Amino acid sequence: MIEVYTDGASKGNPGTSGAGVYIKAKEENFEHIFPLGTLSNHEAEFMAVIKALEVCKESFPEEILSLRSDSQIVVNVVDNDYTKNKSFLPYLDKIRELSASFPHFFIKWIPEKNNKNADQLARKAIHMQNENLG
Repeated sequence: MIEVYTDGASKGNPGTSGAGVYIKAKEENFEHIFPLGTLSNHEAEFMAVIKALEVCKESFPEEILSLRSDSQIVVNVVDNDYTKNKSFLPYLDKIRELSASFPHFFIKWIPEKNNKNADQLARKAIHMQNENLG
């Protein structure tokens, strides 16, 4: 089983956004940084899950995924496979599509304090974009 920690962040809402993905797999850790451009904080959180699934599909296609996020909205939408918010629907559809390729996919909410690695990666993604603008 692969443990995947995701976090999305935006500076402003909407604003410059980034996603961080931290993966614990087979006694190794992997870090991924994704600059996302201008998104809302919730959109960045959904994109973090999508980016994590894309990475895992390429690197760990046959593994059981246990994904963790500190975004209760994202976890609830994915776990319930439902959202009333029409702007979240394209993200949910993409998550459905990507997660279907794994034998098992679980998502659970974790407190922010337990998601520091992914948070730091998401902030780095924002910082990288701000440096390029300056």
